[in-house]
Amino acid sequence: MLFICAPSDIYRVGKCCALQTLLVLHYLGVLHLYCVVIVGYDQICAECDLEKGLEMRKWVLSGILASEETYLSHLEALLLPMKPLKAAATTSQPVLTVAQIETIFFKVPELYEIHKEFYDSLLPRVQQWSHHQRVGDLFQKQASQLGVYRAFVDNYELAVETAEKCGQANTQFAEISEPVDRVTRSTLVLHDLLKHTPASHPDHPLLQDALRISQNFLSSINEESTPRRQSMTVKKGENRQLLKDGFMVELVEGARKLRHVFLFTDLLLCAKLKKQLGGKSQQYDSKWYIPLSELSFQGPEESEPLTIPQVPDEELDAMKVKISHLRSEIQREKRANKGSKVIERLRKKLSEQESMLLLTSPSMALRAHNRSGKSYIFLISSDYERAEWKEMIKEQQKKCLKSFSLTSLELQMLTNSCVKLQTVHSIPLTINKEEDESPGLHGFLNVIVHSASGLKQSQNLYCTLEVDSFGFFLNKAKTRVYRYTTEPKWNEEFEIDLEGSQTLRLLCYEKSYNKTRQNKDDWDSADHIIGKGQIALDPQSLQGKDWQRTVIPMNGIEVKLSMKFTSREFSLKRMPSRRPMGVFGVKISTVTKRERSKVPYIVRQCLEEIERRGMEEVGIYRVSGVATDIQNLKAAFDTNHKDVSVMMSEMDVNAIAGTLKLYFRELPEPLFTDDLYPNFAGGITLSDSVAKESCMLNLLLSLPEPNLVTFLFLLDHLKRVAEKECVNKMSLHNLATVFGPTLLRPSEKDSKIPTNPTQPISMGDSWSLEVMSQVQVLLYFLQLETIPTPDSKRQSILFSTEV
Repeated sequence: MLFICAPSDIYRVGKCCALQTLLVLHYLGVLHLYCVVIVGYDQICAECDLEKGLEMRKWVLSGILASEETYLSHLEALLLPMKPLKAAATTSQPVLTVAQIETIFFKVPELYEIHKEFYDSLLPRVQQWSHHQRVGDLFQKQASQLGVYRAFVDNYELAVETAEKCGQANTQFAEISEPVDRVTRSTLVLHDLLKHTPASHPDHPLLQDALRISQNFLSSINEESTPRRQSMTVKKGENRQLLKDGFMVELVEGARKLRHVFLFTDLLLCAKLKKQLGGKSQQYDSKWYIPLSELSFQGPEESEPLTIPQVPDEELDAMKVKISHLRSEIQREKRANKGSKVIERLRKKLSEQESMLLLTSPSMALRAHNRSGKSYIFLISSDYERAEWKEMIKEQQKKCLKSFSLTSLELQMLTNSCVKLQTVHSIPLTINKEEDESPGLHGFLNVIVHSASGLKQSQNLYCTLEVDSFGFFLNKAKTRVYRYTTEPKWNEEFEIDLEGSQTLRLLCYEKSYNKTRQNKDDWDSADHIIGKGQIALDPQSLQGKDWQRTVIPMNGIEVKLSMKFTSREFSLKRMPSRRPMGVFGVKISTVTKRERSKVPYIVRQCLEEIERRGMEEVGIYRVSGVATDIQNLKAAFDTNHKDVSVMMSEMDVNAIAGTLKLYFRELPEPLFTDDLYPNFAGGITLSDSVAKESCMLNLLLSLPEPNLVTFLFLLDHLKRVAEKECVNKMSLHNLATVFGPTLLRPSEKDSKIPTNPTQPISMGDSWSLEVMSQVQVLLYFLQLETIPTPDSKRQSILFSTEV
């Protein structure tokens, strides 16, 4: 999605000449009109009420007329001095030369005529309104005249430069007119026009054509126009631009503080958003700044371990539950057409929970140091985001930057400008998006990382995959290291669990085997990122059964991927095994009876191998194993392969963990059984702790013996994994998140599977709440010190191979 800043977002620091300001405002206003067209089209509501929609078109167009009228008045103000300036140019004392006038006012009269014609044509159609009235041809015609804008944009820098020189040389020119504060436009009017234009209306294809032309125009100028809209004047006529901004968490004396960080072309500014009182506009307080010429990422204390205060996973999970509940409640209130005050109150609560989640979630450190030795620590959610900030700062530092210091007044002016210059207006959670946008994908994404091309020299390379959940990104998979090559061919498949995910990120690393560089603070920090890219997870394109091939470009490198998505609803369809002697898809009681054991052989073998060499593996059970390895191991267990233990000893431990998870997921009935699942889900919500314990233990002991013994065997293992949390980063809560939805799942008849297999899947918060309930059930048992059993044989039956 292309984005051009609204005219109201422009802010100039320092004194600007009148015509320069008018040119800036005009330039932004023109582009803003077409930006809104694109945003609006992307968000067309497919289920608009037709009658209300057609009626709304008139009101939308009335708003466009008002906006055009305001815009024309600004164009007239810009043209007002042109005639006297031209007349004076032929006298003995010209204010401007003819060449200067033609440069400054280049194409402005033509632009005025285009907008005047549009306004004069639209006005009578709105005045003589009917549901069948057409206006699409007017938007189409206006879009077809974008060549004039192209010429205006190409001349823009020269026009501003000429206006600046003339303003400095002649005070009379600088005082021609007062600057226009801002061009006011409603960013919603065109959004609503498209929203309320049905696909069957004759205007629809005309608006689509106008959209296509506008998209091509915007894509050609977006990159070069972005610095212009974010630039500001500093001392000595130098140009300071905003390169990047975002909400981040700063670690201050062991406490987490929410900050808004702004990266300019010459400095990094850390600010705090003030509380808004009495309807006052947004304001920032400056906390600190570092000139880029004095900023580094390596400090003397870098070798010292960094202690980061961690918020318990249970608290983070509770925040997510509250967020999901609030979102569901807002949707219910909207459907019931309740008053805006009720919804506004819920939104305020939602914003509070979102801010708290943002503040408490990140745990990856980014340290910045200034020349005087002062250090600042930010906490970030993923290596991708950390690399973005580092790369952009280092790239800017390659330029000839000078050291400087800001006066208190200059710092205050700079901080005030951030309100207008900011590009990130809300905290980066998916729940901040519009309600009609995609809620993300819930299910399983199979990804094949095929190969990479474009490398200039041989390197040891591997890739990692990240996906988002609640706006934060987690590492989900890692390929093997492909050594000494310019064309790595991994061809490795991974199955990634998605929880409301909207984006897949891929990072390509060069592996470092220098152990002395290893930093204990973060995983693989000694390895160098040589490329990164991301792709949106589009629910529509991923609905089919076929693999979707794509290429992710990154820093001159291209990585080829294939993707296939399976929704959680469809994953509930458990297919019985076609192999009568297999173990996958076969009832656990059948397997244990056949093997004459209390716990299936596959469970015992996998857990034994993981305990032998996987207990200190970072992200064990969370990081996906290679899918082909998992399928090979599955086939070996299904055919009672005699060499399965040898096969496992040579296989990546993540593939063994993945095989175990796949076994439990493919059971014809989940380990906690279809019949008892609703009772477990209800028992975990009991508020009385004594009643909850009694209920949960009685339910657990009601499981069939093979299910109970297998679960206790697994439970003991997971507790031992969590004992190594400081190394493997897998807490009890992390393990419950991985295994909860696998061991406890609603029966197929209780799920929300669409009757039509091709029907698009839209997952809401109800499913998220159900998954969280499953996590809470497993976490409850993991946190119990002991689980009493009906007899004293618990330890003996766990490892027994006898019936």
